[in-house]
Amino acid sequence: MASVTIYVHLPQESVDVWAPVSAKHVRDDIYRIVDCRGEDEGVEFGNGSLERCRWQDDAEGRIQVAYEAVA
Repeated sequence: MASVTIYVHLPQESVDVWAPVSAKHVRDDIYRIVDCRGEDEGVEFGNGSLERCRWQDDAEGRIQVAYEAVA
């Protein structure tokens, strides 16, 4: 299964910033993050975590953002 790019919030920033990370689609709107590309220390959700994602409008267009951890 190919990796896709989702975006993860960087909570330590003073404005909303989203970092691209590699993830694998698990089912429905759930993805497992497989590579944070060096952002692992500052992202809201890190490598190996399962996240629920939703589409969000961005200056670049529509992006898929992680918004909730899945147990």
